[in-house]
Amino acid sequence: MEIRDPVHGSIDIPDTEAMVLDTLAFQRLRQIKQLGFAEFSFPGATHNRYLHSVGATHVAAQMFDNIFRKYKFSSESVRQRLRQTLKLAVLLHDIGHGPLSHASEEVMPPVKDLKVGAYKKFRTDIEIPSEVPAHKSRSKKTKATGRQANHEDYTIKFITDSSLTKVLTSTFSDIPPLAVACLVDKRLAAPGDFFIDREIDFRSILSQIVSSELDADRLDYLERDAYFCGTNYGRIEAEWILTNLTYCQVENEMFLALNRRALYAFDDYLLARHHMNLMVYFHHKSIIYEEMLMRYLTSKECEFFLPAEIEAYIECTDYALYQHLSSVDNEWARRITERRIYRVLFELHSTGEAGRPEKIQKILEGEGIQVISASSSIRLSKYHGGNSIEKNFPIYVVDIYDRRAKPYPIEKSTQIFQKYDEIRRIERLYVPPEQIAKAEKIMISRKL
Repeated sequence: MEIRDPVHGSIDIPDTEAMVLDTLAFQRLRQIKQLGFAEFSFPGATHNRYLHSVGATHVAAQMFDNIFRKYKFSSESVRQRLRQTLKLAVLLHDIGHGPLSHASEEVMPPVKDLKVGAYKKFRTDIEIPSEVPAHKSRSKKTKATGRQANHEDYTIKFITDSSLTKVLTSTFSDIPPLAVACLVDKRLAAPGDFFIDREIDFRSILSQIVSSELDADRLDYLERDAYFCGTNYGRIEAEWILTNLTYCQVENEMFLALNRRALYAFDDYLLARHHMNLMVYFHHKSIIYEEMLMRYLTSKECEFFLPAEIEAYIECTDYALYQHLSSVDNEWARRITERRIYRVLFELHSTGEAGRPEKIQKILEGEGIQVISASSSIRLSKYHGGNSIEKNFPIYVVDIYDRRAKPYPIEKSTQIFQKYDEIRRIERLYVPPEQIAKAEKIMISRKL
């Protein structure tokens, strides 16, 4: 099977992987847009998670081949088994995403209702919440029944206990689905010695290729999102970075590493993602659509809920949610379907504490103006903010021109981590289009 990808060109899909692509669970990703509401700001951004997953898998294979091009595994079968496990993990890393991406996580059930067997046997910290974008609030609906499920929980359920699992076990008899799942979720325990070859554990480096500061996911979506949005923010020196990836062995564990000569390309890569967040992912139209959807999904009138039953979840797509929104008599749902969104009145970019937007909002509401306040925040790196999980999976820098130089963590290799340590915020106030003129007059008259 061959896929013509506008970003990577021709991608060859082996027959075994094509069987995974043909499952209903994976085909569902054709109906989940990669950037949710971004198409209303960037009309070309209608690409889906199906193509992104295929592209990221292609990048992961390149990463593996470049990293281990001179490495001697105990046998070719071991090399191919680890490579295939990695590809499956990247291929399926987004399979649990809900309609319109993170917004619909507000109507997911308690994680206990998913009955993820892999958690009970191989993970003890399922109450730890996953990272969500900073401008998303988390519902308190499930406070009494435990943590609310997120797309990562559905992903693990799909991989380890669904109709997709049967395809994986019959097609890849030497790869346990749990081995694939534990590369997606670093907190899952690996099955036995599956990732160990010659007493060296490869689980960490393979997990880093799936998800880290320098993973296949980002190396694909940055270029892909920039291409379809028609921007230059996400353009990176991907080929140079891929060429300079290598490994670093620390005792009996293998970690991801980058040759020192590619550090400037890495700096550029970090900034590209940072600017994509600020200029594309946090675009004011995308944010207000998500805020209005959130208001409907968290309202007492909401009748849209995502099922805990994994096979029923396959029917939950962007189109299903849009169809539902068009069928209900709710102000927020109607505004979304009729494109009568609130308009941005005030916007403040800062790295300090908020304060001024709250003052303006209070004055406007005192004058009878309806206001939606939205705050989007981002940090340059996963290493900022004390992410304990990422600290256990360091990326190293090695110097191929100085054999005496010792490998060192990548966050200590460049000043960019220190320069961009602060949290950058975009504070916005939105008002109904029918009240925008009145609100602007108040802003002028009060010198706000």
